Amino acid sequence: MKYTQRLTLLPLALSFAAGPALSQQAMQTAQPPSIVVTAEAIVTAKPDQARIDIGVVTQSATAQAATVENAQRVDATIAALRKVLGSGDEIKTIGYSVNPVFRYPKEGGTPSITGYSVSNVVQVTTNDLAIVGRVIDAATASGANTIQQLRFTLRDDQAVRLRALGEAASKARARAQAMATALGLQIVRTLRAEEQGRVVQPPSERLFSMNAALPAQAAPTTVEAGTVEVRAVVTLTVEVRQ
Repeated sequence: MKYTQRLTLLPLALSFAAGPALSQQAMQTAQPPSIVVTAEAIVTAKPDQARIDIGVVTQSATAQAATVENAQRVDATIAALRKVLGSGDEIKTIGYSVNPVFRYPKEGGTPSITGYSVSNVVQVTTNDLAIVGRVIDAATASGANTIQQLRFTLRDDQAVRLRALGEAASKARARAQAMATALGLQIVRTLRAEEQGRVVQPPSERLFSMNAALPAQAAPTTVEAGTVEVRAVVTLTVEVRQ
């Protein structure tokens, strides 16, 4: 009985002691030889949406006076915009601030407040790209004095993004195959495919800064939408063998 019990316990003790080392070795040998490649694809498309950030900046000796003047000019601007925009377009406030205006003594010392500046920024989103120039003109003619940003985008980039993703994956596979062939290897299977993120790049971001409304006789603003670029990046890991 004692002899049998000692033989039974010995293998168990050896297995417990060697377990971690064997597990670590198994993990190291379990990773097959592989090739990792990254590829990018860019697909262009015509934008179908425009976003315009329109602002009104006013200054006065007191915060209240600057706020009142700003509100009047913003109300006039929004009223003018609604006459140009369609029923499906949107106007929303994206920024509002009231800040003191300081005067700094040339000789140094504590600055003094000489007035207050109020800024109110609204964002216009329209699906009619033909009226973008008219939107800018209506805003600046009614009281807006800053056009901070104009961006052309896609309302739904899903189809374009999937196309870019497919092209990036195909490029990655082709690169992996080229590397394997050059090294005298064969691709066994795909171990991992990872999308690195998507980027929708507008054709350009046009920044405007205007200190006064445009005169009535000024030429209408001309805007060209161009195209947008949708980028996809794929990292591919494939198992290879001799």
